[in-house]
Amino acid sequence: MENLAKQKIIEDLLPQKFGKQGTIWVIGLLVLCSIGFYAYCRQLYYGLAVTGMRDYASWGIYISNFVFFVAISLVGSLITAVLRLSDVHWSTPLTRIAEIIAVSAITFASLIIIVDMGRPERFYNLFLYGRLQSPIIWDVIVISTYFIISLLLLYFPLLPDLKIMIGFKERNGKWLQKLYVFLGSFWKNTPAQFKITDKAINILAITIIPVAFSIHTVTSWLFATTYRPGWDSTNFGAYFISGAFLVGSGGVLIAMYVFRTHYKLEKYITDMHFDRMGKVVVLLALLYLYFNVNEFLVPAFKMKKSEEHHLLGLFTGEYAPIFWFAISTAMIIPILILIFKKGRKPKAAFVAGILVVVGSWFKRYLIVTPTLLHPFLPMYDVPASYKHYFPTWEEWAIAIGSLAGALLVITFFARIFPIVPIHETIIETESNENETHL
Repeated sequence: MENLAKQKIIEDLLPQKFGKQGTIWVIGLLVLCSIGFYAYCRQLYYGLAVTGMRDYASWGIYISNFVFFVAISLVGSLITAVLRLSDVHWSTPLTRIAEIIAVSAITFASLIIIVDMGRPERFYNLFLYGRLQSPIIWDVIVISTYFIISLLLLYFPLLPDLKIMIGFKERNGKWLQKLYVFLGSFWKNTPAQFKITDKAINILAITIIPVAFSIHTVTSWLFATTYRPGWDSTNFGAYFISGAFLVGSGGVLIAMYVFRTHYKLEKYITDMHFDRMGKVVVLLALLYLYFNVNEFLVPAFKMKKSEEHHLLGLFTGEYAPIFWFAISTAMIIPILILIFKKGRKPKAAFVAGILVVVGSWFKRYLIVTPTLLHPFLPMYDVPASYKHYFPTWEEWAIAIGSLAGALLVITFFARIFPIVPIHETIIETESNENETHL
C-alpha cells in the first residue's frame, strides 16, 4: 500500500510536457523577450538618448524594475529559511516555487542594471576599480552572495528528486536524461549524504536571512544616502524589507494558483496552503502599510519646503493617481480580501496576489521617479522634457521583456524539474500515515 501511495505521488509530481496553453504561453513570452532585445539593441546603437531619461531623471523604469526584482527575490528567504527554521511543515510544497522565483528575479535584477548602463562594456570596471566606500559596491557584493546561496538552496533539496527522475529514462528523453545524470548521478540516497545535505541546507537557511536583509537594506541605502526629498529617511531599510516580503508573498500566491490549476496539484497545494499564505500576506500588508504611514506622515506633518513639492506631487499632484492606485492595490484591497476566510480561497487569493504584485511594481516606480524631478535647486533654462519623465517605447519594451524573461525561467524550470518536492512530500506523507496509525 505504501509503495502504491509513493508511486502515485511520483507520477503526480513529475514534470509535465507543455500542452497547447503552455506552448502559447511560452511563445508569447519569447515574443516579448525578442521585442525587448530589439529595443536594447537600438539603445546600444543610439545610446541612452532613446530613453526618456535626461539630466534630472537619470534613473527611470530600469531602476524601478531593479528594485522590484530585488524585492520579489526575498520570498526565497521567507519561505525557505524563516519558515523552515521555524519548523513549519505546511510550507514544504511551496519552498521550490519560492526559490525559483528568487533565483529568476535576482538574475534579472543583475541584468537590468547592465541595461541601465550607458556603456555596458565597461561593467568590469566596477570590479577592478570599485571602492568599498560606495553603496553600489555593497549592492554588488550582497546580490552576488544572495544569488549563490539561493541557487544552492534550490539545488540541494532537488538532489533526491533528481535520483527519482533518472529512473524514468524513456519518459525523459535524451537531453533531459543527460541533464539529470549530470546534475545528480552522484546522489545514492545514503544516510550519510542526507545528513550532509540537511546540515548544509540548515547552514544556508541561517546564512541567507542576514544576507536577504542586507540585500534590500543596501538597495535602500542607494537612495537614502542621497540627500534628496523623498529619499532622505532613516526608515528606508525597514520600509524596503517589509515591502519586499509582501510582494514576494504575493508572487507565491499567484504561482501557487497557476501551478495548482494547470498541473492538477490540488492534493498537494491545498486550500489550507492558500489560507495560511493569505494570512501571511495580510500580516505583511499591514506591516508595510504601517511603514508607509510612517514614511509619509512625519515629513507631511513637518512639511519642510524641500519635501513639500515631492509630497504634494504624490498626494494631490501629477503622481497622485499612480500613488493612490499603488497604495490601494498593493495593501488596502488585498487586506480587505484576505482578512476574510472566503477571501483566502484559491481564486480570491490569486486575485489578491495579482493586486499585490501590480501595485508593488508601481510603488517602486514612485520611489524612483518623483524624487529625481524635485531637486533642491530649481530647474532654470532647461528644455521642457527635462522637467518630466515618461518611459519611451524602448524602455517599456526592455522592462516588459525582462519581466517576461523572469517568467520564462520559472516556466522552463517547471517543465524540467518537479515544482513540488517529490522526496519531501513522500517523507511527510509516510510520517503523517504513521502518526495516524499510532
